[in-house]
Amino acid sequence: MFPEYRDLISRLKTEDAHFSRLFERHNELDHEIRNMESGVSPADSFAIETLKKEKLLLKDKLYVVLKKAHEAA
Repeated sequence: MFPEYRDLISRLKTEDAHFSRLFERHNELDHEIRNMESGVSPADSFAIETLKKEKLLLKDKLYVVLKKAHEAA
């Protein structure tokens, strides 16, 4: 995710608690969705779709933080 901001992401994960929480939650959702889609965790398509929407919202929020931090640098 966002390979052009790889270094900035690493820095923000340690320096920005809000960014770190968003990033961690995004990764948790990614893992949970993969488990549901592969059948490891039981879920219907509605549950998966709901989590995907939450994950996408988090990705948008992460991008906003990254853009602001990049422009401030």
